[in-house]
Amino acid sequence: MTKPSFETLLYDVEDGIATITLNRPDKLNAFTTQMMLELIAAFDATDADDAVKVVIVTGAGRAFCAGADLSSGAQTFDYAARGEAARDEAKVADVYRDGGGRVTLRIFDSLKPVIAAVNGPAVGIGVTMQLAMDIRIASDTARFGFVFARRGIAPEAASSWFLPRIVGISQALEWCYSGRVFPAAEALEGGLVRSVHAPDDLLPAARAIARDIVDNTAPVSVSLIRQLMWRGLTASHPMEAHRADSRAIQARGRAADAREGVSAFLEKRQPHYPDKVSSDLPDIWPFWTEPQFK
Repeated sequence: MTKPSFETLLYDVEDGIATITLNRPDKLNAFTTQMMLELIAAFDATDADDAVKVVIVTGAGRAFCAGADLSSGAQTFDYAARGEAARDEAKVADVYRDGGGRVTLRIFDSLKPVIAAVNGPAVGIGVTMQLAMDIRIASDTARFGFVFARRGIAPEAASSWFLPRIVGISQALEWCYSGRVFPAAEALEGGLVRSVHAPDDLLPAARAIARDIVDNTAPVSVSLIRQLMWRGLTASHPMEAHRADSRAIQARGRAADAREGVSAFLEKRQPHYPDKVSSDLPDIWPFWTEPQFK
């Protein structure tokens, strides 16, 4: 597959792991409309490439992402006043779509697991874009801030949906009410990140997590797990999960991956899963309506 080229990102695939690096280091990787469009395109690329089993997102230089690029000054968040935001595809009725939300919704729909390796400051969209990622680890130099109330705006990137589900409503409100920037240790204690590492150990730690997934699991199964877990957060009853689980296990149980997984276990060898996300991912949505599942 042809490697995509971007202006604001670096994109690399090696041994099943795609690494997307926010690449405006002289601007602390501040978020722009161009970066938004390129992040969406990058996740389109990882979904389409069966060589990619896991995605890592990190930042170039000393920051992960310092938030929105404020070079437009006081009108930065006035979408109607910004020519580049007033595109037809960015507007629904009379409302301009939030660019951060367009990114997080694309990450939410990713067919591959996503790991955030937070190498430095992550503020505003720099932290909210991470919320749709599955596993977040941080350097001990990282800082986080849901700073919206300190800029006179509101939380974006669907963070009002993601953040309370990750850290709980009380912690989410405290961080957003105050808008203060807090250290990686507090992010760890509050459940925002999985672990904190020395700067030189951060990417190796992210790759070790990715490597365990790549080397030992079936990509189609992992993709299904991602969908079942995220979509299950809005289920009104466990019966909805039962319907989806039942359809998934029936589809995968007759697949070549299941035969290989059992055979490899019994033969005490490394599995080699043949099925591909691009062609063998079963459609388990919408939920069944058969009488036995009502």
